[in-house]
Amino acid sequence: MREKTWVDGLLDYFLDSSTAVKILASIIAIIGGLLVGLVIMLVLDPSRAFAGFSTILFGLFRNGTQSIGNMLYYAVPIILTGLSVAFAFRTGLFNIGATGQLTFGAFFAVYVGINWTFLGSFHWVVALLAGGLAGAFWGMIPGMLKAFRNVNEVVASIMLNYVAMYFSTLMVKTLIYNRSVARAFGPAESALIPKGFFDTLTNGSSLNYGLFVAFLVTAILHIILSKTTFGFQLKSVGFNRDASRYAGMNEKRNIILAMTIAGFVSGLAGAIMFLVPGRFLTIESNLLQEGFTGIAVSLLGLSSPIGVLIAGIFYGSLEIGGFYLQVTTNFVPELIEIIIAAIIYISALALFFQNAIYKTLKKRKDARLAEVPHE
Repeated sequence: MREKTWVDGLLDYFLDSSTAVKILASIIAIIGGLLVGLVIMLVLDPSRAFAGFSTILFGLFRNGTQSIGNMLYYAVPIILTGLSVAFAFRTGLFNIGATGQLTFGAFFAVYVGINWTFLGSFHWVVALLAGGLAGAFWGMIPGMLKAFRNVNEVVASIMLNYVAMYFSTLMVKTLIYNRSVARAFGPAESALIPKGFFDTLTNGSSLNYGLFVAFLVTAILHIILSKTTFGFQLKSVGFNRDASRYAGMNEKRNIILAMTIAGFVSGLAGAIMFLVPGRFLTIESNLLQEGFTGIAVSLLGLSSPIGVLIAGIFYGSLEIGGFYLQVTTNFVPELIEIIIAAIIYISALALFFQNAIYKTLKKRKDARLAEVPHE
C-alpha cells in the first residue's frame, strides 16, 4: 500500500478546510486584480508598465519606515469600516450604511474636538468616543427598523447615508463653520490623536494612535464572535431568526445590538479620519468613500476580523503605492482605483473560485488514489 505523502496531506487539508479554500480564492482575486492593472499599464505605456507595477507592489518600502507609517495611516479607517461591515455580515445583516455612520461620527468628534477644550489631556479620547457613540446611534436606527418593522437594512442604511451627509453639511454651516476659508474649524490641538513614539519610529509619518484603536477593535470583535455566548447568539440570529427565537434568544435585541456595534466602529473610523492636523470637514455634499471601501475590504477579508485587518493593510499598501506611482510615472491616479475595483469584482466570484478549487483538488486526490496498486 502506498505511503501517504505530503502532497496527500496538503490535499486532505484543503478539502477538509473551507476556510483554507476561501483564503486561496481571495488570493486568486488579488492576483487577478493586479494582473488586470498590469495589462492596463501595458496598454497605456508599455515602456514603463513593469516599473510602475513594481512601484504599486513595493511602494510602501520606498521611503523606509516613513512609507510604512503612512501606509498604516491610510489603512486604519479602512480597517475599521471593514470591521463594521464584517461584524454586521457575520450576524446576517448587510451594513451598507458604514459611510453614513462614519460621517455622523466624524461631525460629532470634530464638534467635541473644537468646543470641549476644558477636558485637557483626555480631550482626544472623549472626542474619539463621541464619534463612536454618534456612529452607534446612527447604526442603531436601521437595526431598530429591521427588528421591529422588518425594514430591509440595506435600503434603510443607504437612505441614512444621505441623511447623515446633508445633516453634517447643515451642522457644519450652523455650528462650526469657518467662513474665512469656507470649511469647518479644525479640532483643538488637545483633541488631535497623538502620534507618540510613532513620530520618531516612522520618521515623521502621519501614523498616530489610531493604529492601536484598529488593533484593539479587531481583537475585541474577534473575541466576541469566536469566544463568547453573546457572539454565538448574534451569529445564530443571522443564520436563522426563527430558530433562534425558538431556542429562547431575543432576536430583536441582537439585531439592534449588532447594528449598533457596527455603527460604533464606523463612527470611530470617522473620528480617526478628522481628529488629525490638516483635514477638515467641508460643506460639499459628497459621500465619504472610506465607508464603501470597507465593504470591499470586508469581502476580501472573508468577513473575519483578522482577515479584514490583513485586507485593510493590503489596501493601504496599494494606496501608498498608487501615490508613488503618480510621483514617478505618468500613469493616472485612477489606475489604483481600477485595480481595486478589479479585485472587488473578482472577489465577487469567490464562490465560483471556491467550487473550482474544491473540484480541482478532489480530482487530484482521486487521481492519486487511483495510482495505488490493488492488493
